[in-house]
Formats: sequence, structure tokens, C-alpha cells
Amino acid sequence: MRQEPRQDPAPLTRHLRIHQDRGCTVLELRGEIDIAAATEIAPYLDRVTAREGTRVVIDLLHVDFFDCSGLRLLYRARGRVLERGGQLQLVCTHPLTLRVLKVTGLSQLLPPLATLDAALGQPEATSGSL
Repeated sequence: MRQEPRQDPAPLTRHLRIHQDRGCTVLELRGEIDIAAATEIAPYLDRVTAREGTRVVIDLLHVDFFDCSGLRLLYRARGRVLERGGQLQLVCTHPLTLRVLKVTGLSQLLPPLATLDAALGQPEATSGSL
């Protein structure tokens, strides 16, 4: 079966695109994720993570900078998804962002995957426990 090419979704904000892929809601963060970007992203993230049993992938492949504001977004998303019986996957390959995730322990709770396909291909994957 041939899959149709995925169209690039229009940005909701300068730092966020949201699209559906293989039964998951993908939040693609872009650029510098700092306090200003987190303020833009948070309402959309809360809307997506409010659904019961949702499968969410947060894609950081297009992120150039990621500070504690971004970490707060990830922690919040993880908690909200798990409270509602959903699943959350993280995609990240940027060495500095991976280092921040490791130093803070978030990589233990939300292990980053290297590709979007890897995250979308893991329907039984877990994002840890609360």
C-alpha cells in the first residue's frame, strides 16, 4: 500500500506545527524554545493533552535552542497525558538538548527517540509512570 506524501501543516505559531500521523497527534516544535515560545505553545499543548487516551509525539528535531521553559512544557505534557491514560513519545537528536534532558533526568521518564518514524511506530511504548 502506497502512502500519500504528508503535507507540511501550516504553523499555529512561529514555534509550533500540529498534525496527525498514524493515529498520533504530532507537536512539532521549531526554533528557539524559550519562555516567549513556551508561552505561545502552552495553550495548544494543553488542548492536545486534555483528551482521554490520546497518543502524542513531541518532535524536537527542528529545535535550535531549548531552555528550562521547554523542559516545563515537556513535564507538563507528560503528566497530563499519563493522567488521562494516554501515551507520549519524544523525538530529539540535538546534542545540547539531549544533554539537558539527561542532566535533568527527563530522559529517564521520557526516553528520546531519534526519528519521528520510530516514535510513530511504537504504539505500545510507554512514557513511564507518574
